Amino acid sequence: MQKQTGENPSLPRFSFGISAPPPCFKVSSALAKPAIDKVAGTKDSSSIVTDVSSTERRENTHLFTFPAQPNLESQWRDMEWTEEQKTSLMKTVSSYKPSSGEVSQVLLLGPVGSGKSSFISSVQSVFNGRVTNRAMVGSSSTSFTKKLQSFNIHGQNGEDPTRLVLCDMVGLGGGEMTGLTLHDIMSVIKGHAPEGHKFSPDQPVRSETVGYVKRPSLKDKIHCVAFVVDASKILTYPKGLSTTFQQLREHISDLGVHQVALLTHIDKICSETDKDLTQVYKSHIIRDMMGKAAALLGMSTSYIIPVRNYSSELDLDVNTDVLLLSAVDHILQYADLYFQDNTPQNTGPKID
Repeated sequence: MQKQTGENPSLPRFSFGISAPPPCFKVSSALAKPAIDKVAGTKDSSSIVTDVSSTERRENTHLFTFPAQPNLESQWRDMEWTEEQKTSLMKTVSSYKPSSGEVSQVLLLGPVGSGKSSFISSVQSVFNGRVTNRAMVGSSSTSFTKKLQSFNIHGQNGEDPTRLVLCDMVGLGGGEMTGLTLHDIMSVIKGHAPEGHKFSPDQPVRSETVGYVKRPSLKDKIHCVAFVVDASKILTYPKGLSTTFQQLREHISDLGVHQVALLTHIDKICSETDKDLTQVYKSHIIRDMMGKAAALLGMSTSYIIPVRNYSSELDLDVNTDVLLLSAVDHILQYADLYFQDNTPQNTGPKID
């Protein structure tokens, strides 16, 4: 990417796409400034993408209790909960080969604490055959991930890695010093940001950045973006986060990159699903929350997959694995659309 004119390393620190939170939040002085509302409708790539202060996040640890509702008699999405289905999905993911012959790089984007790193570790656990935490997962209100990290998903028993690479980066929000800018997110998706780059609003990704990729090839770019949102926090996210997501989606769509979404922590909002994960697609609560997630993200529920990550478990569970693998299969379908759209097609014999 060419250096933009007027690019300044000391970028202004203001919230990107954030309007005043609903009355249930205590608004910090930084978020309450009238100037922020004026910024909410802009597309300034230097804006910090934030969601909610760490203080607010701590205060909302105890979330809503949803009234019990009888589950539907049949699933509103077809899903087989068997060991055979798990094996079939693992084979599908392991044998997947992008049309380009390269790997599929998927960027996970979401608020701090939404479960991005946990999803990566959970998927790797499925393929390892045991619960592992390869991607470092934090439990605090601030983002544990500070830099751009890519994780190859490896098969069992020393098998070759799959063609799937999950990319993790600092979460949206978490304060000014960890806030992402739209410019930096776009730099990652375009393939300019180097592996291991530590993000700072004071030091945007630019041509002078160490390791900057000036002419990214297809394999350097992001081929699908998976937004990650926490089902147990959907109702406590500030209204302005919807504007942030939708502006992000507009810019990402302009690059021809398809987007999906993961709805995490579904066990925290539905006790029936917590007890029996096979009830996920029979749950009124989860179906309603997926609708709210769709409104937040500005996308159809058909792009959203509910998942439960491994957290305190020591052993794998086949139902959890099936749900995780179905999410990966869903992601790869959209990643492959990127390659189909961006790989030169052989239209016939070459004529000299």
